Amino acid sequence: MGGLKPLLLQNKVVVGPMAGVSDRVFRRLAWEQGPALVWTEMISAQALLYDNDRTWEMAILGGDEGPVVIQLFGKDPEILARAARRVAKLQPAAIDINMGCPAPKIVKNGEGAALMLQPKLAADIVAAVEQAVDLPVMAKIRAGWDSEQKNAVQLAKLLVASGASAITIHGRTRSQFYSGKVDLDIIRQVKEAVTVPVIGNGDVFTPEAAHNMLEVTGCDAVMLARGVLGNPWLIGRTVHYLATGALLPEPSFQERLSLAVRHLELAVAEKGDRLGVVEMRKHLAWYLKGMPGAAKVRAQIMTLTEPQVVKEVLMAIMRS
Repeated sequence: MGGLKPLLLQNKVVVGPMAGVSDRVFRRLAWEQGPALVWTEMISAQALLYDNDRTWEMAILGGDEGPVVIQLFGKDPEILARAARRVAKLQPAAIDINMGCPAPKIVKNGEGAALMLQPKLAADIVAAVEQAVDLPVMAKIRAGWDSEQKNAVQLAKLLVASGASAITIHGRTRSQFYSGKVDLDIIRQVKEAVTVPVIGNGDVFTPEAAHNMLEVTGCDAVMLARGVLGNPWLIGRTVHYLATGALLPEPSFQERLSLAVRHLELAVAEKGDRLGVVEMRKHLAWYLKGMPGAAKVRAQIMTLTEPQVVKEVLMAIMRS
């Protein structure tokens, strides 16, 4: 379709893609905290074209979750372009190409972070998708493959030249996975090298860390991800802190349990009793983190399949 489509950011906080987490219910709760954008989990372009029901379920947008970015992964420009054309009908805010996932099963197939080793192919993918849709096209990259191959700056420039409207960069290499410290300097270098919005990602677990990333790198927004697990308040607290400089209090145990119950109810309404409960187990473990007796309650919840029984367990903690 041609021509760069600008990515509009209402504020400096976005919520990134997390596999097995960023479903419609999670995105709805995240959106209530006021971010500029929320992401789907990464979705296989190939599986979309096979009309895999579970894959399409991940892509369908709920309408009560604000502007959503659909993230696709793959390695074939034509397949990604065709998949992008199809999901564009769902009216996302943008389409993002995953070029940073470090998972071995993704990388060994030449997808995710493996694309950082093939800059020409990565650029061809962006160009093909940008031509296929009338939406902003983004790419999410890492600092590089390993400490010897930190090519984020060169790759970002190539992707923007190929039509990317924004770049998200996680300041770690693929070989680091999620260990070690995030490299803020490489995020700064990418920001200085391109003219489109750059979103910084990695180790933003507090509003102060978000502010520091913005200050040090000059990036346009920060992407929250793992820090939001069981703690969507981090989104609202970060938005507020960046706008006002005032730090809102952490949620109380009561607030966390109350949202855990609501999250459970929404998940069950969306997915049915058994699947809703099973998929909520990890979320409930995150909500309970740090609470007195959390380990015992977690162990109990892992054995339950009835929503009402799980709710009663959570309500009992709230009353205690």
